[in-house]
Amino acid sequence: MKILLISDIHGSLFYAKKAMEAFEKENAQFIAVLGDELYHGARNPLPVDYNPKGVAELLNGYSDKIIAVRGNCDSEVDEMVLDYPIMSTYSTILYGTRRIFLTHGHIYNESNLPKLLKGDVFIYGHTHIPKADCINGIYVVNPGSVSMPKEGNPNSYGIISENSVTIKDFEGNQIKNIDFI
Repeated sequence: MKILLISDIHGSLFYAKKAMEAFEKENAQFIAVLGDELYHGARNPLPVDYNPKGVAELLNGYSDKIIAVRGNCDSEVDEMVLDYPIMSTYSTILYGTRRIFLTHGHIYNESNLPKLLKGDVFIYGHTHIPKADCINGIYVVNPGSVSMPKEGNPNSYGIISENSVTIKDFEGNQIKNIDFI
């Protein structure tokens, strides 16, 4: 089973479409949206093709495949236009023998990890910076930002597949990878 990891769309219909193209190209079964779907936030410039209504309509077409968490730019009104819940601070899924903890990153993050076991996977967004690392036996992954990457990184997404997470740009080039031991 493959899970597409996306974060920080911030209302960009252009990049939301790119993410859904990656979902199809990667032949993933589910999509984990790590928050900040619709609104660009007061500190961010408007992203390319800012169209929150269009992003909601696009994502709603995949609502049966989406597991989402709330980002710091998400609100209850956003959930009113989406056909899937987004107001949870985190979600936990089981993937084989691993627990995967999904969150946005503004509450739980590398400085405030939830209680996890060695071999579990902590996945977050928020920073807009891709990361794939193992810290004290816990795999820490950030797929970067779909629409507004930071620190010179490309627009990116992640794929959980078998025993690894790979972070790619929208041309399919690998940015980071981590294998689960």
